Amino acid sequence: MTSVDTRYTVRVGRAEDAAGLATLQASTQLQPAGGGEPHPGIEAWVLDLMDGHPTVTPADFLVVEDTATGRPAASLVGLRQDWYLGGVRLPVGQVELVATDPGHRGNRLTELLFTALHERYRADGVTLQMIEGIPYFYRRLGYDYALADDGAPSVPAASLPTVGSNGSGAGLTVRPAGVGDADALAAIDRRLTGDPVLSCPRDAGTWRYEIAGRRAADFARNEVAVLVDGTDVCGYLVHSVQLFGAGELVLFAAACDRPADWTRAAPAVLAYLGDVGRRYAAAAGQPFTLLRQRLSPLHPLVRSGPAGVPKRPRGWYMRLTDPVDLLDRLVPVLRERWNAARLRWPEPAMTIDTYGRAARLEFTDGELTAVTAVTAGRRSADPSIDPQTHAAVPPAALLQLALGYRTVPDVLVTWPDCVLRDRLTEHFLTVAFPPVEARLWPLA
Repeated sequence: MTSVDTRYTVRVGRAEDAAGLATLQASTQLQPAGGGEPHPGIEAWVLDLMDGHPTVTPADFLVVEDTATGRPAASLVGLRQDWYLGGVRLPVGQVELVATDPGHRGNRLTELLFTALHERYRADGVTLQMIEGIPYFYRRLGYDYALADDGAPSVPAASLPTVGSNGSGAGLTVRPAGVGDADALAAIDRRLTGDPVLSCPRDAGTWRYEIAGRRAADFARNEVAVLVDGTDVCGYLVHSVQLFGAGELVLFAAACDRPADWTRAAPAVLAYLGDVGRRYAAAAGQPFTLLRQRLSPLHPLVRSGPAGVPKRPRGWYMRLTDPVDLLDRLVPVLRERWNAARLRWPEPAMTIDTYGRAARLEFTDGELTAVTAVTAGRRSADPSIDPQTHAAVPPAALLQLALGYRTVPDVLVTWPDCVLRDRLTEHFLTVAFPPVEARLWPLA
């Protein structure tokens, strides 16, 4: 608990906060969509997070309390999760439901909440934080765009195949998921954690919650369907529970246990989604116009489907707690990339300065073995004049490189203060940080 001044106190959430936080959030989030009335979907989402969510507890909420009334003046929630890249676990805190009561705005309560959240995550070793939200706003709190949220083309409804047309599916079928499918879905996610993509796997308990655990009105609720080969569940897709905008069905995630199956799975998946869109349209009395794919343009479903309408990708804000810790976690990935390229570093170490802390990458016989921090008795150095420093990379640029959002040539163009000692260093870092596809459906 932290006293901000005599008016406000920042504290962790408690179970008895559920009703008050649900009211606060429902009265401030998505107001244009609800005509100024409290949003029932937001209220249900908060109540689900406070009671019954498999990975969230009331203590994951942070609350600014008005000491005069004892009521919440502002709050947010951090949803802890593990992302994976090439088998490496990356602890992530996803920030959601950031809101301030209108009567308390102008007192920098959002800044107070984020300061407390960042201190908590630093103490707990949560390497990365992410948030979607207001353009530019979260840059002021230490975040930067470092992941593409989507970017796949949208597919006109008329371009989707119908179920059974042209032999679509080639033996594969799609049906709504049941709680009995949770173990199979978790097994698919476990296998995907070893792929060279960014993923956010769910265990069986979380899958059961996604399928049947949320309130019907929960704003974050989606529908899960499974791809079936005979009686075996071999994939899944996650889509919205209604049409949005001018008749858009949203696809949030799609996965196949066997990547080679995508060629024959794509027609079945797209036909199923077309059928769902038409059923939603009939129930709502509105047209079904578009399948909006919140997937990477490189996703195999996208490559196997209709060309669609190109779409500019949105960005996720990301924040890096500790650059050295991130590089240390990525040692197996970096070593594998250099080994695959048959590269051996000719020196005992490579030092990457991040303008505050430096990472010393240690090598044995040219192979990466460890990453340690270099902090005592040193200042940020210019690689062009300091032979002990091989690269100077701003933390936000390093974050974009590590997540595969940007490559070294991209960063050198857009970050003048990214400085490399020589062409050999540039070559090694270019191989170390290739583009990475984000196949992420974060928890909510």
